[in-house]
Amino acid sequence: MNDTDRAILAFESEWWHQAGNKERSIRERFGLSATRYYQRLNRLLDEPEALAQDPALVKRLLRLRDSRAQRRAASPRRVQGS
Repeated sequence: MNDTDRAILAFESEWWHQAGNKERSIRERFGLSATRYYQRLNRLLDEPEALAQDPALVKRLLRLRDSRAQRRAASPRRVQGS
């Protein structure tokens, strides 16, 4: 885990204290699009070092990720053109 990875975990634990748009904050702080940021965060959540760094945060984010995946899997698929 590098310094940017640690900064991403810190940002996730404190971003809601900040006023303003999260996506704008991501761009300003990390120089990443929101899509790239969340891709990196998702990879980071699967690393044992991240769990060791901030167990409560990583477990909470994993629960959120899992619940979102379950909702997507349970929702009916739309067919284009219908």
